[in-house]
Amino acid sequence: MTAMSISLLSNTYLDENSARMKSKTVPWEGYQRAGLITHDELAAIKKVDRQPRTKSESVLLSEGQIYATLYLSLLKKLQRVDTMQCILVLITDALLDHDERIPLFLRTAEIDSELPYAPLLKSLEAQDEFVQLKSAQIITVLLSAEPGPLRHQQLQPFLNTLSSFIQGPNSTANKRDIAVQCLESLLSRPDSRKTVWRFPAIISGFVEILKRVPGPQMSYQAAFCLWLLSFEQEIAEQLNKKYDVVPVLMEVAQNAIKEKVIRVVVATFRNLVMKAPSANLPAMLVCQLLPFVKNLAARKWSDEDILEDVLFLKEELNTRFQSLTTYDEYTSELASGHLSWTPVHESDDFWKENAAKLDEKDYEQLKILISVLKQSTDPTVLAVAASDVGQYVKHHDRGKKPVTTLGGKERVMELMTHPHADVRYRALLSVQQLVSQPWLA
Repeated sequence: MTAMSISLLSNTYLDENSARMKSKTVPWEGYQRAGLITHDELAAIKKVDRQPRTKSESVLLSEGQIYATLYLSLLKKLQRVDTMQCILVLITDALLDHDERIPLFLRTAEIDSELPYAPLLKSLEAQDEFVQLKSAQIITVLLSAEPGPLRHQQLQPFLNTLSSFIQGPNSTANKRDIAVQCLESLLSRPDSRKTVWRFPAIISGFVEILKRVPGPQMSYQAAFCLWLLSFEQEIAEQLNKKYDVVPVLMEVAQNAIKEKVIRVVVATFRNLVMKAPSANLPAMLVCQLLPFVKNLAARKWSDEDILEDVLFLKEELNTRFQSLTTYDEYTSELASGHLSWTPVHESDDFWKENAAKLDEKDYEQLKILISVLKQSTDPTVLAVAASDVGQYVKHHDRGKKPVTTLGGKERVMELMTHPHADVRYRALLSVQQLVSQPWLA
């Protein structure tokens, strides 16, 4: 694996506080008198602690492996927050502009099997944000450089922490920022994607960040993480179904100021279409991706990759959507769960022609419609779905019984007391159809 430089994973809060930590005095002699560190460890740490960078650099140049082991061993033994802060800054300084030293920290495992990760993972639990974030930064750099597959006992606890950083009760802007950067780096390793996918709070965290319309850089990084995930077949099949990412990414691209944000969204759409068309095309049809892509194709781009992806999507969506009938478009809308007042819902001609088709394949489409009616919380979706049930019963002489059997009638009656006026009105019209239509077995 190519090593990831620690300077690539940066954050203003960490940089400013690191500078402050360097001026703090750590009672190393007191630790030695208390028997917490040895005489040799004290002598070694004094050679680099609070020394000019040129002095500590020359020491690390000749004794890098000794210091990698020393810093991690001290972190393992000493629990005071200010001391941990100081040790973590020393580790970062050793790695800054020196990617060739990353393997020195990885090799500490040969001296002590708990190194390098155990003390760093333990530091994530400290009650100090700086210690938590600095540890996360260092763990990411080490994991990214691991030559073999990442081990479950290293990755799992770290992802638990990143999950809480991105969406936990004590999450902060700095924690979210560092978590997304750490995940961006980890997801660049194909061997970690499926493990990250098993953390729903992380994936929904990316989606929530994008919905909040952050600055261009954070939008880019969160979308970049989704792009990396979309390379995995199993993930591409489930991503939109579970997290409704297509409309969210579409909105991000429509509002993007920076070209790189559009580039990463379009690249994600390309993966989703290539890897799992049947799972993703319905949502792309409903959110009007094709007209948007045609608009993008007419623009001037400084990056040729964007144009290539845009033209691929334009051609692919054109081909796949061309042959669709109005009924196909209706079932795509149902599959996406994003029902809106498109003309078909209020067209008597459409329902006369197609109502009975909802019964095909053991009532497949009717079941989806009733499931949307039961699960959605969006007032527009509920109003449209309630209306559709009424249209189905009105135009299908055998429609009343399956709607009742599948729990649709009960749900529509519940919606008659919904707080939203239009939902109540549509539910009432639908119930009138269910009550007035003759029951045909």
